[in-house]
Amino acid sequence: MRRYMVMAAALLAAPSVMLAATTYTIDPAHSTAQFKVRHMMVSNVTGDFGNMSGTITYDPADPSKSSVEAVIDTTSIDTRQPNRDEDLKSPNFFDVAKFPAITFKSKKVERAGEGKLKVTGDLTMKGVTKEVVLDVEGPSPEVKDSRGNVKSGASATTKLKRLEFGITWNPTLDGGGVVVGDDVAITIEIEMKKQQPAG
Repeated sequence: MRRYMVMAAALLAAPSVMLAATTYTIDPAHSTAQFKVRHMMVSNVTGDFGNMSGTITYDPADPSKSSVEAVIDTTSIDTRQPNRDEDLKSPNFFDVAKFPAITFKSKKVERAGEGKLKVTGDLTMKGVTKEVVLDVEGPSPEVKDSRGNVKSGASATTKLKRLEFGITWNPTLDGGGVVVGDDVAITIEIEMKKQQPAG
């Protein structure tokens, strides 16, 4: 009788174990933060930050117990135009010598539909901190790579206004308007590796 009671207890406990919160580390080699901004009111310029790190904890049973902390290396900016990249690294824009990182720390994670989350947190850029909301698709189902690492992924989007973060270089055009728009669309692609228990 005791044996059956132990088995029943194990079966009841199993779902909670399977759905326990999991901690992942962001894989910099397969993650990027992309941006798009209007140029001279006629086209969009895109670029990305290719160096990102951080930690994500995800609880599928209760997303409110999840959290995100990420760091983006501003020196890794790449718009495929070296002269423009140097300008973006200057005090005119990101001033990377003084502010070498953009950080995000979540304050709230909510379910937003099937396979979707809404992550609210503080984004700090060029010394200014503002609350932003990330619309997230994922995390994707876990898979194991050839080295035995357990991987998952997610995509996130948001929009922000660069002037609110002190990126104010904004000369006007002769016919009206500005060289660089204020609205910036952000797309973040993340691949993350499950942390293994110590030992």
